[in-house]
Amino acid sequence: MSNRLGVLTSGGDAPGMNAAVRAVVRAALDRGVEVYAIYEGYQGMVDGGDKIQPLGWRSVSGILQKGGTMIGTARCAAFRTREGRRKAVRNLLEHGIDRLVIIGGDGSLIGAHILCQEWPELVSELVRDGEIPPEVAERHPYVAIAGLVGSIDNDVFGTEMSIGADTALHRITEAVDAISSTAASHQRTFVIEVMGRRCGYLALMGALATGANWVLIPESPPDMDDWEERMCEVLRAGRQAGRRESIVIVAEGAQDHHGNPITAEYVRQVLEERLGEEARVTILGHVQRGGPPSAFDRNLSTLLGIAAVEELLAATPESPAYLIGLRENRITRMPLEECVKKTQEVNEAIEAGDYERAMALRGKGFQDAFRTLRTLLRAVPHPPRPGQRRLRLAVLTADAPAPGMNTAVRAAVRVGLDMGHVVLGVRNGLRGLVEGNFEELEWMSVTGWASHGGSTLGTSREIPEGSDLYAIARNLEEQGINGLLIIGGWAGYEAALRLHQARGDFPSFDIPIVCLPASINNDLPGSELSVGADTALNNIVDAVDKIKQSAGATHRCFVVEVMGRYCGYLALMSALATGAERVYLHEEGITLRDLEEDLRLLVASFEAGKNLGLMIRNERANPLYTTDFIRALLEEEGGDLFEVRQAVLGHLQQGGDPTPFDRILATRLAVRCVAFLSEQAGKDEPASACVGLVGGEIRFTDLEEIPRIADMKHRRPKQQWWMDLRPIARMLAQPYPGFMTDRGMKGASGEC
Repeated sequence: MSNRLGVLTSGGDAPGMNAAVRAVVRAALDRGVEVYAIYEGYQGMVDGGDKIQPLGWRSVSGILQKGGTMIGTARCAAFRTREGRRKAVRNLLEHGIDRLVIIGGDGSLIGAHILCQEWPELVSELVRDGEIPPEVAERHPYVAIAGLVGSIDNDVFGTEMSIGADTALHRITEAVDAISSTAASHQRTFVIEVMGRRCGYLALMGALATGANWVLIPESPPDMDDWEERMCEVLRAGRQAGRRESIVIVAEGAQDHHGNPITAEYVRQVLEERLGEEARVTILGHVQRGGPPSAFDRNLSTLLGIAAVEELLAATPESPAYLIGLRENRITRMPLEECVKKTQEVNEAIEAGDYERAMALRGKGFQDAFRTLRTLLRAVPHPPRPGQRRLRLAVLTADAPAPGMNTAVRAAVRVGLDMGHVVLGVRNGLRGLVEGNFEELEWMSVTGWASHGGSTLGTSREIPEGSDLYAIARNLEEQGINGLLIIGGWAGYEAALRLHQARGDFPSFDIPIVCLPASINNDLPGSELSVGADTALNNIVDAVDKIKQSAGATHRCFVVEVMGRYCGYLALMSALATGAERVYLHEEGITLRDLEEDLRLLVASFEAGKNLGLMIRNERANPLYTTDFIRALLEEEGGDLFEVRQAVLGHLQQGGDPTPFDRILATRLAVRCVAFLSEQAGKDEPASACVGLVGGEIRFTDLEEIPRIADMKHRRPKQQWWMDLRPIARMLAQPYPGFMTDRGMKGASGEC
């Protein structure tokens, strides 16, 4: 094979495509492989000429945070023909390209699969017709292809999340949150159409994240002919229960059980006629595609792009084309042919009216989300069944506030009530547990909580001890509590462990206790991700994007301090998402030699024409080498080359409404926690555990395991999966390939 690689973006644009292109270019150049951009997607491949051009390291500087695609995209009818693909192969061979990274949706990946299959035959035809010499064919006997799913619809089999889907969900939740406030003001109904011609992912997850009251998706149309009346009944009951607004989300590909389209305008007409109230339609359209990518999409695209290059460099003549995707929170690969086939099967099932199969092919996560949503959007809970044991469950939030806590409480309350239980909220966290500050929560008590940051119940960091335990035991006994859900950080975990270990002294503690991880620091054991961390990461990225704009115009370097206590998750992941030169973590520490290397690096980079520097420091990376110390050192030694400023982001990171990722994660975990409490409450020796997302699955870890799996001194897990990403951050941030090796440096540095 050649030492050249081509990269293209095709089909509809998706936020994060630029981040993927940047990662492909830099990963390939770092390994000594030339990279060519194929502009305007498959159209550029068919047209050839100046549509295929080499890319250098600096060609992709400054594009990480930009939406759209810098190398363009287009629909290409010519590539759908064999003659068009023949031209494309000839143009690729003229540039010596036989490795391709193709970023696009299902149509683009189908084209990639066909190209891979036809390559040998098309090359033979080009030799036969004298369009390429035989020696060229001998050097390029096959093409290696790695496909990345770039589609906001998240409708391709083989990856749990596609590039752009998370950002599109951000746009949807922001819009629905804004519309909900005006809808409540006027007691009005809004029908909101979101994208998704053949996939209801955006509609389903958007409804789950925003607390919408009804949703219509292609995979599961209403299973009754008079579905309109059922929808109106639910919305009418919600109004009678005290809700001031109604939100209906419709996927653009929604249809009824007979395959007839259900449009947003039709839904509006039905609601006005049958409910006798004003209804408005908002079609979000291409606003869902636009704007800068979320932190998740930047990092996902980066990791996928690097994995694609590694896959192509390892390819052999026997290797199939692969789709590089995300499964169970890890980068994976699957044969592209299988992914294309499964994707087509979903579409065929929907067209054939086999909706059960369509839902099954979407996967367990999609099905679970749909079942949960059907419960949450009810106007009132199911009444308790005759003879059912009615538990009294308590829920509280503990430690520092984290965006998504309210979402988790809302889900726990509504799922618990729907199961026939009584749910009590504990005001002011662990302190409220000591003081007996309980309040019975009803279905409508938590209306609107899905989108609110902070903790409406209130929280505290106090860990009960001594007489506090006696007070808690008395209160639990007086309230008849059968199970306890603690949503929060380390204070909540340690308090739960104390209660569990004190069962021998206090019989009322002999109940199931479950901890749900909610901490922006992402430092809790038993879970790879905590509720609130994604919101904090996006807050950091938004702030740093603004800082970079100001710094780039004035030859300035910024040292940005982020939260995290002794866990470097926020620091490293924000550095990866913003293209920072250097990241300082407590896990690695800081030495004087590190600072000397970083100083030499900055000086060399600015002397070479650099005009922007960015360093990110975890708040507790080192007690001596503080953010202010690093700023002063760099400014003193940088002389006239550059100015240095510091930015301590502080509680900006904790504030704001939760991101859709945090809302969905909080809901998923809360549902499982209530099920755990319900199951364990009937046992002679009920278990106590913490819940978490591990390898993409929700798992429970016994509370007594916490001291074994955690670094108790620094309050963080012993195993932190994201630490494996450090070499990637360093490689991507170099000013040019091998820069750090040339200078014997170990820190990440370079053009943002």
